[in-house]
Amino acid sequence: MSSIKVTFIQQDGEEKMVQGIAHSQSLMEAAVAAGVPGILGDCGGACMCATCHVYVPPEWESVVGPPDDVEGATLDLVSDVRQENSRLCCQIAARPELDGLRLTVARKSK
Repeated sequence: MSSIKVTFIQQDGEEKMVQGIAHSQSLMEAAVAAGVPGILGDCGGACMCATCHVYVPPEWESVVGPPDDVEGATLDLVSDVRQENSRLCCQIAARPELDGLRLTVARKSK
């Protein structure tokens, strides 16, 4: 199976490309393993903490897809920084069509 690469962009514009993400691996797991700042994954990918909150650029939204109801409820925990394009990267599984995806690490909730 082929692997993909995803770039995580910090609020200050600094970028970190994560390569070799295996098919079906969550993007949160890959980001944590690569030490991407701001992606913590405190709940281990159980969709309970919103510490892997990212913004999906408009051109990728239809490919990534929308959050389900559980993810939407978890995103309510960070409603002060939530945007229409918010996702939790623990809920995004790597698949070939996501190769080259660019995600912005969300601002921290107050």
